[in-house]
Amino acid sequence: MSGASPEVVRAELSAAAEGVERYRVRVAELVVKFGADGDDGELVSAMWEAERGLRAAQRLLARAEKLAR
Repeated sequence: MSGASPEVVRAELSAAAEGVERYRVRVAELVVKFGADGDDGELVSAMWEAERGLRAAQRLLARAEKLAR
C-alpha cells in the first residue's frame, strides 16, 4: 500500500479488524460447543488461546486504524 491515502489505509485496517473479529466469534462459538461435549482439555485450551490471540489482533488493528486518522 505504498503511497496509499490515509482513507484507504483506515478502510483496509477497519476491514481487517472486522474480519478478524468475525473469526474470533466463530472460534469462540466452536470452542463453547466442542468444550461442552468434548473431553480433550488440551484442544479446548488451545482453541481458547487462539480466541484470545484473535481478540488481541482485532484490538491492535483497531488501534492502528485510530492512529491512522
